[in-house]
Amino acid sequence: MHTTVLVVGGGATGVGVARDLALRGVDTTLVERGALAAGTTGRSHGVLHSGARYAEADPDDAAACLAENRVLRDIAPDCIDETGGYFLQLDGDDPSYFERKREACDSLGMAVETLSGDALRDRVPEANPRVERALAVPDGVVSPATLVLATAAAAREAGAALHTHSPVEDVHVADGRVTGVTVGGRLDARVEADVVVNATGPWAGRCAALAGVDVPMAPTRGVMVAVDNPGVDAVLNRCRPPDDGDIVVPRDGTAVLGTTSVAVDDPDDFERTQSEIERTVAECAAMCPAVDAEVRDTYWGVRPLYAPDEAERDDARKISRGFALLDHAADGAAGLVTVVGGKLTTYRRMAEATADRVCERLGVDAECRTAEQALPASDDPAVADLRATLGVDAPAN
Repeated sequence: MHTTVLVVGGGATGVGVARDLALRGVDTTLVERGALAAGTTGRSHGVLHSGARYAEADPDDAAACLAENRVLRDIAPDCIDETGGYFLQLDGDDPSYFERKREACDSLGMAVETLSGDALRDRVPEANPRVERALAVPDGVVSPATLVLATAAAAREAGAALHTHSPVEDVHVADGRVTGVTVGGRLDARVEADVVVNATGPWAGRCAALAGVDVPMAPTRGVMVAVDNPGVDAVLNRCRPPDDGDIVVPRDGTAVLGTTSVAVDDPDDFERTQSEIERTVAECAAMCPAVDAEVRDTYWGVRPLYAPDEAERDDARKISRGFALLDHAADGAAGLVTVVGGKLTTYRRMAEATADRVCERLGVDAECRTAEQALPASDDPAVADLRATLGVDAPAN
């Protein structure tokens, strides 16, 4: 079979690329080895980032988060819970860090508000009496499953073909150009494509290697711990440099506590330790003691961190959470494009940048429409049909 563009990966970025390209009139096929959202997307904490988390360390990435936060509220309101969020400074936390974060958020044009500890507890009674002050920011909570299904439904409606449970087995290269991809599973076909987009998250290095290309990855695991929600109705962040157990996310009657950051060699096979679960609960309980409760569920995600700098790999928390777009023509695999890194909040922007690059290579002159065109609602029959026929694998829901 032939398609103009083959997208590999059925997480948020992959379905986002398929939707964007299909809306531009490009013949697009997507393949995913499992169900939709079966990788990093479906195992995220589901925070719709305002950018505040990255404001002082990476203002460009923070600005992108803020912009996409606003876009997603417009085009996907059915996928989002407008919770708001707070960054909490506890006694003993560095007050200068709080000031730097507030100033950085202000410089981005973000709507922020500084609250005393008492004012914060008026809004979030479960917050620890040790909270001295807080910064209110426009965080939210997004449903990864609903977002991916809605985006995939929009992609299919625009003409994209979607195939789950169809793993890539080989990428064929001849004369410095990708010529086709062997796909197994349900599709079971050799797919010829003018461009192949590698949107496989932490598996991006493995997918690229099938074409003889090196994409240096430094994937890290992180645990999410779900407990009964004691009444928290906003995202709580610890106002300190990123560390274990610094975020509490309300979702579906639970409070999801996150997370850790431990390097893994294999995103399919890695250790899951009880100590990380216990540490995450204990650290989150410093913000909200009532979340130190019986654990209802745990799930582990693997971050798709791109790390071309060898020195960065010794401290994964220093690796940028921004995304990278790699064109492998210079690597002897023209027609192969890899998009890697990033976060759920910026998936649409990542897809737009990827589609721009692909259309440039194809000579397609068409503008991106994904920032203005609304996604279908969760009760749309097309979304229900995709859930039933292609499946979704997202413990984050």
